[in-house]
Amino acid sequence: MRFAKYHGAGNDFILVDGRGAERDWPALARAICQRNLGAGADGLIVALPSQTAAARLRLFNADGSEAEMSGNGVRCFARFVVEEGIAQPEGDDLHVETAAGPIVVRLRRRPDGGGVGGATVDMGPPRLAPRDIPVAVEAAPPILDLALLVDDAVYSVSCVSMGNPHAVHFVQTPVADFPLREVGPRVEHHPLFPARVNFEVARVLDRGHVESRTWERGVGETQACGTGACAIMVAARLRGLVDDEVEVREPGGVLTLRWPGEGSVFLSGPVEFVYRGEWPD
Repeated sequence: MRFAKYHGAGNDFILVDGRGAERDWPALARAICQRNLGAGADGLIVALPSQTAAARLRLFNADGSEAEMSGNGVRCFARFVVEEGIAQPEGDDLHVETAAGPIVVRLRRRPDGGGVGGATVDMGPPRLAPRDIPVAVEAAPPILDLALLVDDAVYSVSCVSMGNPHAVHFVQTPVADFPLREVGPRVEHHPLFPARVNFEVARVLDRGHVESRTWERGVGETQACGTGACAIMVAARLRGLVDDEVEVREPGGVLTLRWPGEGSVFLSGPVEFVYRGEWPD
């Protein structure tokens, strides 16, 4: 099986053309994403035909669970399907079917004409109602100060869905100092989140800059998370902490978010090709 590896701000994915293929995708994701014994990635993305868009995206986390959507992944997917000839954009816009709903990716061409260098994704509006996130509380949206008891500590989180669930915890100290590897899995599996949750720790540096780290559901800590950056933008904007455009600095790179407080969130960032390979059947 031929595959390609891409990353968006360090959030890396294995991409395959799944047209006409019948495979155990969860098992393949667990094997191929393994860092020591496989190709190594945060997730496996499968390109499939679509009746409603140029192509359909299915995303499997490194543990084999299926995710609804990935902001970094959909940018990598767009470059992959266009450069491999699997799907064609309309002008610079590629329409993608995902489990979170239809997504439009605007491709940014490289100045040297060497293909796609980045993209802006219309991520759609955030979902803030508890049942849509989902989070097992009865409260009027938005939920910006939910107290989570984790071991002997209480963490205040803002809950947002960008097609997948997020809990954002704001801190005053550098995010590098936060014990994410210990707290992240406990938040991911907290009983208040029936579908589990992605957990972001974020620090607002000024009204246009935020630093963050993410513990991704089904993966662990990642170098970047596109939907997580969107959730941070929404939570910070609703709190009045940032302006309409923000740079979110993650360990693997910088993502740019735009959201005026209503309507769609727009996510911009790089897309980098890593290598092509073959996986034995």
